[in-house]
Amino acid sequence: MTTPFGSYELTRFPADPRDRLRAWDAADEYLLRHLDAGTGERGPVDLAGAGQITVVGDRWGALTTALAAYHPAQITDSALARAATEANLDRAGIGTAKSTVTLLTTRDAPPARIDVLLVRVPKSLALLEDQLLRLAPHLHEGTVVVGTGMVKEIHTSTLELFEKIIGPTRTSLAEKKARLIFCTPDPALLSAAGTSPWPLTYTVDQDGGSGAGLTVVNHAGIFCADRLDVGTRFFLQSIPTNTNGARVVDLGCGNGVVGTAVQVADPDAEVVFTDESYQAVASARATYEANVRPGRRTAEFLVGDGVAMLPPSSVDLILNNPPFHSHQATTDATALRMFAQSRKVLRPGGELWVVANRHMGYHTHLRRLFGNCEVTASEPRFVVLRAVKREARQHGR
Repeated sequence: MTTPFGSYELTRFPADPRDRLRAWDAADEYLLRHLDAGTGERGPVDLAGAGQITVVGDRWGALTTALAAYHPAQITDSALARAATEANLDRAGIGTAKSTVTLLTTRDAPPARIDVLLVRVPKSLALLEDQLLRLAPHLHEGTVVVGTGMVKEIHTSTLELFEKIIGPTRTSLAEKKARLIFCTPDPALLSAAGTSPWPLTYTVDQDGGSGAGLTVVNHAGIFCADRLDVGTRFFLQSIPTNTNGARVVDLGCGNGVVGTAVQVADPDAEVVFTDESYQAVASARATYEANVRPGRRTAEFLVGDGVAMLPPSSVDLILNNPPFHSHQATTDATALRMFAQSRKVLRPGGELWVVANRHMGYHTHLRRLFGNCEVTASEPRFVVLRAVKREARQHGR
């Protein structure tokens, strides 16, 4: 990526030379050009003397890396985005020393005072609302607020949130299908900003299979926040819950309803919740605590790249509802990485259960990886697949 601040070799995380998706796009480039030129109705932005720069929602660290000389704070909901930022900073010879950049999550307290706020518009309007409400008390009348995104990512509802929470808002002309958002903080709005309405809570109805009656907690940004989504509902009709104290992983756990259903059905199960979203793991923990009585076995909650952090051959059962989007791109890369990781951490005889849209064709990948795959449940839109890690063959047999 070539910018007014330098040229950088950037990759997503985990780096994969076969991945054709870039670690930046025209929206990142547009914002960096704007910051260098100082265009906009509020005049030039002197980054060197601007004070605290905060970057929210940086997809893969492109903005943070380019602006590292100005000691920004990055706020992200994605452990993969954070890891990509660290790798890209290292590749640029910058590193992540405290004096260079500050890496924060959406669950951390933001900087006390923010003088320049740069927002990469997220896919989730709820996450944007939650973050703007959390950040508003840390802004002031002189804060420079600039958002960026591709034209297809910026809607009237997006602009209305900026206008409602921070102040008067307008957009730039489009360049390479990207657009900027300029927002002027209104002290009256900032001081009146209320608390976030998130998390939302609901109870699974009696058609929710093994999840029926559970209380589900969703922090902002979690898919299908106010009800059980169709795929998970179908999965809960099929998952094994009599696990006999097995070590079970809710992989890509979201709000954690699947893993919690297993724990409630089998108090002796050892359940691990893992997701790359800090908001998701916080939701899973809250869902678990809302349903599991104190004194039962304590679950494990991990934020990171699938099950890459677990030891090989340490898991009996993995339950997975894999995503098939990476921001706006449709891809099976995340799911295939989850499947490969699962095979490594499953014990011989361990099982991977997957619910997926029928058209994704995951059965082919699972057969190639595990040597087997069966359909355990099926309906017009979804299938539940089961793959078993076979015992390794002995030499000479």
